[in-house]
Amino acid sequence: MRGYPIAMQVIRDYQYVRPEDRGASAAIGNFDGVHIGHQAVIEIARSAAPDAPLGILTFEPHPREFFAPDAAPFRLMNAEAKANRLEKIGVEKLYELNFNTVLSTLTAEQFVERVIVDGLGLAHVVIGADFCFGKGRAGNAETMQSLGVKHGFGVTIAELITADAGLISSTNIRNALSEGAPAEAAKMLGHLHRLEGEIIRGDQRGRDLGYPTANMSIDGLHPPKFGVYAVHVDVLSGPHTGTYQGASSIGVRPMFGENHPNCETFLFDFQGDLYGEHISVALVEYLRGEEKFDSLEALIAQMDADCATARRILSQP
Repeated sequence: MRGYPIAMQVIRDYQYVRPEDRGASAAIGNFDGVHIGHQAVIEIARSAAPDAPLGILTFEPHPREFFAPDAAPFRLMNAEAKANRLEKIGVEKLYELNFNTVLSTLTAEQFVERVIVDGLGLAHVVIGADFCFGKGRAGNAETMQSLGVKHGFGVTIAELITADAGLISSTNIRNALSEGAPAEAAKMLGHLHRLEGEIIRGDQRGRDLGYPTANMSIDGLHPPKFGVYAVHVDVLSGPHTGTYQGASSIGVRPMFGENHPNCETFLFDFQGDLYGEHISVALVEYLRGEEKFDSLEALIAQMDADCATARRILSQP
């Protein structure tokens, strides 16, 4: 385990798998965002072999991060958020394999033989129509089908899912978040976009301003449009576990000079220490952009207004 709270079985090494963790019906992919299209693929895996455990075969780090470590952050979810979302929809076995040099050099047939057959013993796999795998992405959906026949496991190819706005994809969801439109992103995700992680110590300016915040890193994630949001907050660990409402500021805090981007969340009607605990922040509505105010009094007045607006929005069904 990576240290975050979760009950779903997580397997990270395909060479050391317990007998009871083999034989799943698994959807394969990165599942960044676990959006509606991903959920459709997972449902096919659930129904394809109903007597088998429902599994997901994915990779950490994301292969794109492995091959281009200096590229701009693009992920919608960190590993913790993805695991929590997959558990919520009933996944029993998460094969979160370490994507490394050895795995990246396997040919398509070697990947099937060593990982799917010998390592995990999967009973059935489900892949998207655009799925590619193996060294150089040389294998595709048809390759997987033929290898499934050869090695005796079932293969289902899921068609891509579209909605009124067009193709449901992680790219389109990122675009919506960049525009400050979390509701549009949620339509494609099938759930509110969430930022999850451990609460870290900040500069504690919020406490001095009367607004103590829970600070969380957004490193490695595609940043939503910087600004203030109305949010739902789930505290996932510790004595204050539960669901709260609040307001989050995402960005660089221009009032206080040049700062590394993060997410600072003020939980309404909350008292307690959350340092070291894990929380999940769901973006409901974008309120305004980041600003640099003429005085701390002006900043506090705006924070008062932001919280009043967020309370009104979150009180609606």
